[in-house]
Amino acid sequence: MKILLFFLFLSGYCMAQIKSVDVCVYGGTSSGVIAAYTAKKYGKTVLLIEPTKRLGGLTSGGLGQTDIGNKYAITGISRDFYRRIGKHYGRFEQWTFEPSVAEKIFQQYMNEANVAVLYEHRLKQAEKRGGKIEKILVENGKSSQWIKAKVFIDATYEGDLMAKAGVSYTIGREANSVYNETWNGVQLLDKHQFPDGVDPYKEVGNPASGLLWGISNEKLAATGSGDKKVQTYNFRLCLTDSIENQIPVTKPASYDASKYELLLRYIEKKQPQELNWALMHIQPMPHRKTDINNSGPFSTDMIGENYDYPEADYDTRQQIQLKHEEYIKGFLYFLGNDKRVPEHLRKEMKKWGYPKDEYTDNNHFSPQMYVREARRMIGEYVMTEHHCEGRQSVSDGIGMAAYTMDSHNCQRIVVNGMVKNEGDVQQGLGGLPPYPISYWSILPKRSECINLLVPVCLSATHIAYGSIRMEPVFMVLGQSAAVAASMAIDANKILHEIDVKKLQLELAVNPLANKNQAEQLIDNDDIRVKLNGNWTIIPKGQERYGKNYLIDETKGEQEKSVIYTPIIPITKKYKIYIYFPRYEQLSKQINVNIWTNSGKKTLLLKPQNTESDWLYVGEFFFERGLKNMLEITNQGADGAVIADAVLFMPEN
Repeated sequence: MKILLFFLFLSGYCMAQIKSVDVCVYGGTSSGVIAAYTAKKYGKTVLLIEPTKRLGGLTSGGLGQTDIGNKYAITGISRDFYRRIGKHYGRFEQWTFEPSVAEKIFQQYMNEANVAVLYEHRLKQAEKRGGKIEKILVENGKSSQWIKAKVFIDATYEGDLMAKAGVSYTIGREANSVYNETWNGVQLLDKHQFPDGVDPYKEVGNPASGLLWGISNEKLAATGSGDKKVQTYNFRLCLTDSIENQIPVTKPASYDASKYELLLRYIEKKQPQELNWALMHIQPMPHRKTDINNSGPFSTDMIGENYDYPEADYDTRQQIQLKHEEYIKGFLYFLGNDKRVPEHLRKEMKKWGYPKDEYTDNNHFSPQMYVREARRMIGEYVMTEHHCEGRQSVSDGIGMAAYTMDSHNCQRIVVNGMVKNEGDVQQGLGGLPPYPISYWSILPKRSECINLLVPVCLSATHIAYGSIRMEPVFMVLGQSAAVAASMAIDANKILHEIDVKKLQLELAVNPLANKNQAEQLIDNDDIRVKLNGNWTIIPKGQERYGKNYLIDETKGEQEKSVIYTPIIPITKKYKIYIYFPRYEQLSKQINVNIWTNSGKKTLLLKPQNTESDWLYVGEFFFERGLKNMLEITNQGADGAVIADAVLFMPEN
C-alpha cells in the first residue's frame, strides 16, 4: 500500500503541466511586479507567480508612508509608480497613499503589459542542472505545475527560490569583525528603549516569580558579536478615525491581557500624554487613514517571535503570521479597553478603527506581515556599511539606496535587573547620501547558479540591508534585474557575462522601458550647473534631493544665481518642474529666468514652505543643440532662495 501511494505521489508530479517562458518571476512583491512588467515590455514571455491572492507586498500592504531616504535614489519605473500615485490624488508625485490605491496601480502595470499572473501557487521544488535552474514546481493544494524559464527572478521577501536552488545565504547578524563594520551584530542602544528602572519580573523585585511575557532569559552578548536573531516583524496598520468608514477594534480570539503587563509598566514610567511616538507612530494617509508603525519600547513589533520564520515552511509561516496578527490586534484592544490604561489614552485609541474600504477580502486587516529581513544571499559581491557611509563605492551600480541603516530590535532581555530591548540601530538619521548598489550583489555566485537574479534578498550584511531594504529600492532593483535578464537572453549569455556598462546605459536611456525619450533631472551639483555668487551648501536633511542643496539668505542684497543647462537631443516641448525642499524661511517669491530660441522669459514663482515638493513652472519649446538654460535668482527675494533639482520632461 505504501509503495502504491508513493508511486501515485510521484506520478502526480510527473503528470504536472509544464509551462515554458523566457522569464519567471517568483514573488509578486513590489519588486516582482516591476520586474515582470519590465521583462514583458522588453518583449519577453513572462510569468509572475505569487503565493498569495494579491500583488504589491508591503507597498500595497499598509506601508503607505514611503521610506525613501532621498528621492534622488528612486529612478525608472519605481519613480513612475509614485507619479501614478500622484496622478490618482491630483498631484504630480506623491509618496503617501492608501493600500487599495497601491494595489490598483500594481494591477495597472500587469494589465498594460498583459503579464500572466499565477496566484496562490507556492514553490515546492527547483530542479538544477549544470549550475542552472531548469524548472521549478509550484502547487496550490489542488494541482501542481512545472515552470521552465531561461532566467528566474526571486522577488520574495524570504528568498525561497534562492534557497531551493542551493544558493548560499545567511540569516541574522554578522559579527562586526566579519566585514570590519561598526553597527552590525549585538547593539544595546537608546532608540525604542525602555527607560531605566522598569522591572521585568511578574512580581516586582522577585526574580523567582519569573519573567513577564515577551522577555527572554538570554544573557546580553558582547557588543558587535554575531547571532542568528532576526530583527522584529509587525504589520503596518491602516486605521481610520472616520466613523462612517470604520469597523471597531474588537478583542481577538486568543486575547491574553497578561501579554501587555510590561506595556502597563512602561506607561506608568513614561506617563505619555498621547499615543503617537510613545506607543506607536501614527502617520496620516489620505482620506483620514493611517500608516501606523512601531514606536517606543513596547509597541506593534512582536520582538523575538520571528526567529523561525525565514526557514519555516508555508504552513508554519502562516502560524507565525497569525501570532503576530493576534498580538497586534490585542495591543490595540488593550490600549482602548483595559481599565488600567490611563483614560486619555483609552479615549484616543477608541477613535480609531479598521477601514471598511481596505482589505475587503481579509476582514479589513492587512494580509502582508512586515517581513523586514529573512534570508540574505551571499552572492558574488556583498554590500556593507562601508558602501552605505560612502567609504567604499562600486562602479557597477544598477540602482541606489539612501535610507538610514535601520534595524529594529532583535530581542528583549534583562540587563542589570531591568528590562531592555537589544538590536535597534538607526545610523545616519535623516537619510544617507545616495550610494550605488552593485549588480553583482543581486547575482548568486557563478559556481552556484547562472540564471537567477535576487533583487530583494540580495547580498548584503544585516546592517547594510537595513538601509537597502526599502520598497522603492526593491522596485528599482526589480527593474534592473529584468533588464539584465532580457540582455542575457538576447545575447545568449549567462547573467554573469553581460556587459554591465550597457545595462547601466539601458537603464539610463530607457528608464520607463517604453523607448520614450527620458526626462532630464539635473541636481544642483551636476556638471551642467553653474553658480554665480557664493551659495551655502546644505549637505544634510531628508528633504534634500541628492547629496545637498544650495541656499542663499541675503534677500537679494548680493546678486546671485544658479544656472541649469539641459542637453536637448530632440526639438520639442518640455515641461519644467523645480524641486523645493521644505524650509520655513523660504522666500514667498522666487525669480526664474528661462532661455529658449525665442529668447528670455522671466517668471515669478511662489513655492510652498510646508512640504518638499516639485513646483510646476510651465511648458516650453526647446530646440536641439541651441543654448537652453534655466536660472534661479535671488532677485527680489524676501526670504531664503533654494536651488536644488530641476526636471525637464519631454513631450512624448
